[in-house]
Amino acid sequence: MGSLYSEEHRALQDEFDTRKLADFLDKHHVQHAIGEQERGFIESRDMFFLSTVDHEGNPTVSYKGGPTGFVRVVGSNALAFPGYDGNGMFLSMGNIAGQGKVGMLFIDFETPHRLRVQGTARVVRDDPLRAEFEEAQYIVHIDVAQIWVNCPRYIHPHKKLGESRYVPKRESTTPLAQWKRLDMVQEVIADEDRARAEKEGVLDLEAYGEKLMKGEA
Repeated sequence: MGSLYSEEHRALQDEFDTRKLADFLDKHHVQHAIGEQERGFIESRDMFFLSTVDHEGNPTVSYKGGPTGFVRVVGSNALAFPGYDGNGMFLSMGNIAGQGKVGMLFIDFETPHRLRVQGTARVVRDDPLRAEFEEAQYIVHIDVAQIWVNCPRYIHPHKKLGESRYVPKRESTTPLAQWKRLDMVQEVIADEDRARAEKEGVLDLEAYGEKLMKGEA
């Protein structure tokens, strides 16, 4: 495996006198396989941040949430997680299909603690793992290139209040996303979602905004 660093990284390390530290971290801290501690941390998470790159080289970052343990370690250098219903843009998944390169940031806001992963991803539609996640549309597999624990000192401690009511569960019907009740999207959402919106009541922008501000969206 090559170094993490480019000439631009090196120039900044030299400017701020951190080259020796950077070399030490690259040699002794960055790993190329998922250890037991990393596995335990990843599989204890209920969210992470996913970075991808589009066809023009523009980066994007998205929040991915699910039930605790929804990211699975499926090999010494492999992760997998389910893809759920979203806003229909498929920005991250389109980037993965086109470019493949990803970064993942796992954070424990209570401890605090964080872990970074870099690798190459692919979207698999007919993966048997889908059956283990209610309403999963596909499974994303990541071949891990580098993984390392990141300094937690600037993480502001936060406490989890509960799990999102939109996380799919086998024993209950997942609520309709409130934005799908907006009058302005009724002509462009799926027929099934439109029928549910009509049943629950279509919202104008002001009513939706009130729900959003109350944390009911």
